[in-house]
Amino acid sequence: MKQLFLSAVLGLGFAGIAAADPVDGTWKTAPGDTGGYLHVAIAPCGSNICGTIKAAYDKSGVLDSGYEHLGKKMIWDMGSDGDGYYSGGKIWAPDSDKTYKSKMALNGSKLEVKGCVAGGLICRGQDWTRIN
Repeated sequence: MKQLFLSAVLGLGFAGIAAADPVDGTWKTAPGDTGGYLHVAIAPCGSNICGTIKAAYDKSGVLDSGYEHLGKKMIWDMGSDGDGYYSGGKIWAPDSDKTYKSKMALNGSKLEVKGCVAGGLICRGQDWTRIN
């Protein structure tokens, strides 16, 4: 009986690992206007996907531990459409302090992240690179 219980628990644990979304992980944003960039951790939040600012770096690659937006959600309510495509979420742009409708497309270790206005007709985006 103990072996059956242990097998069931281990099976559930491995099922959780196997169910991880391919976009989960830490991503390096493209450099902003000042040359600095962020590390954003993307992970499940409820039934959707969110991204939280975990670290900030200046244009020289020096960690900015005093960055005022550390821990802030940058992406939320992003739903998976399958095949590496995501939509329905929001993205906050630190450079403009504005929130946009968002969509993403995963291609290997690159993540194309877009913020859109005008019903999704006008979009501004970046390519992010997977850190881990």
